[in-house]
Amino acid sequence: MPDIDPATTGPTPRSTAWQTALTMLQEAEPPFIPEGAHAMTVVIEYPPGDPGTPPHRHSGPAFGYVLEGEMLLELEGEPERVVRAGEAFWEQGGDVIHYQDGNNRGDIPLRFTVTMLCEPGKPMLTLVDDEELAQRKDRRAPRPS
Repeated sequence: MPDIDPATTGPTPRSTAWQTALTMLQEAEPPFIPEGAHAMTVVIEYPPGDPGTPPHRHSGPAFGYVLEGEMLLELEGEPERVVRAGEAFWEQGGDVIHYQDGNNRGDIPLRFTVTMLCEPGKPMLTLVDDEELAQRKDRRAPRPS
């Protein structure tokens, strides 16, 4: 039975916009989700040229989308890459080092959103010290010259 619009007392046509409204940005199969994980969605904003967070890791997978600007993203074992506004990214979290997430541009800000699946009782972000970086330097992809 169609919906009735009380203002017109006639049937209200249903929207079909939902049938074409979805755009797939990324699809990923994370290697693990911490037991009892909770989801956290944040917006991060860096000024022009900011290097971002020092090397770190997350306790679970993280899925992101660049809202504005360009991010220089580098994860352990992968070459650095630029993620531009309108593009999605993800990282598996756990033991993997996240080397860079800084603003790739010196003239505009960077804004991105990230949804993380966090392990209970652990911080969503843990910095990696210089000693561990040196021990794992063989896992870092070659840097551009």
